[in-house]
Amino acid sequence: MTFADLGLSDELLRAVEDSGYTDPTPIQRAAIPNVLMGKDLIGIAQTGTGKTAGFVLPMIDILHEGRSRARMPRSLILEPTRELAMQVADNFEKYGKYHPLSMALLMGGVQMGDQVKALEKGVDVLIATPGRLMDLFSRGKIMLTDCKLLVIDEADRMLDMGFIPDIEEICSKLPRTRQTLLFSATMPPPIQKLAAKFLTDPKRVEVARPATANVNIEQRLVIVPRADKKKDALREILRHEEFKNAIVFSNRKTTVRELATSLKRSGFAVGQIQGDMEQAQRIAEFDRFKSGEITILVASDVAARGLDVKGVSHVINFDVPWQPDDYIHRIGRTGRAGMTGIAITLATREDNEAIDRIEKLIGHNIPRASAGAEDKPAAEPERKPERAEPKRSPKPRAASEARAPKADKAPRGRTAKAEKPREERADKPREERSDKPREERSPKPREERSTVVEDIAPEWNGPLPSFLSVSAD
Repeated sequence: MTFADLGLSDELLRAVEDSGYTDPTPIQRAAIPNVLMGKDLIGIAQTGTGKTAGFVLPMIDILHEGRSRARMPRSLILEPTRELAMQVADNFEKYGKYHPLSMALLMGGVQMGDQVKALEKGVDVLIATPGRLMDLFSRGKIMLTDCKLLVIDEADRMLDMGFIPDIEEICSKLPRTRQTLLFSATMPPPIQKLAAKFLTDPKRVEVARPATANVNIEQRLVIVPRADKKKDALREILRHEEFKNAIVFSNRKTTVRELATSLKRSGFAVGQIQGDMEQAQRIAEFDRFKSGEITILVASDVAARGLDVKGVSHVINFDVPWQPDDYIHRIGRTGRAGMTGIAITLATREDNEAIDRIEKLIGHNIPRASAGAEDKPAAEPERKPERAEPKRSPKPRAASEARAPKADKAPRGRTAKAEKPREERADKPREERSDKPREERSPKPREERSTVVEDIAPEWNGPLPSFLSVSAD
């Protein structure tokens, strides 16, 4: 089946051909005819299989007839993130170049003035994030009474980000008679309730079991002994010969900054995208990655949904995602448009529970591999000789002998260094006086004492006069 078999207009077929596509993907083959017939639709497909074109292409043909009015858009596409909204806008520009349709992009992080001017001119397609749309609606800058086609894209992500109350309020402002399309890679129960509330007899298009990964993606789980070894394992992956470029995902913005700085110091061409950056900075970093100026893009989950970059060879989860659904969307950045890709997740023992949830969601175990950066136990034997050195080395003994002269009882075998200062300070007569009493107090002279000495009371503890040692004979 080709795009011509789907009932698209000649102008649209020419734009698709100019973009280099010839055969529609499964989700496009199933969704486009139903959308052209005006039916409500629930589309479930793996990330990277062409869901965006599945609603953009038929919308262009539907909106070709009719005209727009000021501040009253004819169609509305809700996106969870600014990056995804920009990608959808790029799709409309690419496929709608032969159709005179007007488009406006409403998202936070940019000035509101230009967006209001575009609305005042009238737009056929309004692509918006829920927060900015509600802000402009509350200011009276936009009316939704003429919107006859609503698209809720990445509905499960809307749920994760807490946008469901906003979506319910937006739907209440729209005409009751409208066509509603809901697209997502996963379909948790709250989204099913949302669909039941706002869609009328929807056609369910499911080209794969919900929450399954693309078969073109080779998944690997690298077990790292400790969390502080993850950077070593990451560098080893990035230096592998099969590596071309990669998006590295982290759970926290602070980790994104630290990791990008660390990889730059290691000589890698790296950029970053995270929530604290200005919109202009994020766009610039993403453009650098798309153009090949940098080969590594470190990102938080703000970039996980819908970003379309051709030829990404690797997706690396530096952190195991907190939500199992995010794993599907992260790894979906590779293996797109029929190409193959590699998804690697770095995990420690502490991540076992999160890995179990992911494997339960995708329905199979992820092949394990050991990290090249492992602990080196050689450090322990190096410390053992250091502990034994004080016992075997003669230097500590010399030091103790050098301190010995300071004691009251000096050892007989004094070293030359210890005796030399004593010899310089002491004169010979003093040495003779100090030696004689020691000889007289020796045991042998005491055995030859006179009777006078024996009469001295044993309580006497003073020095013994020399004249008392002379015998009476």
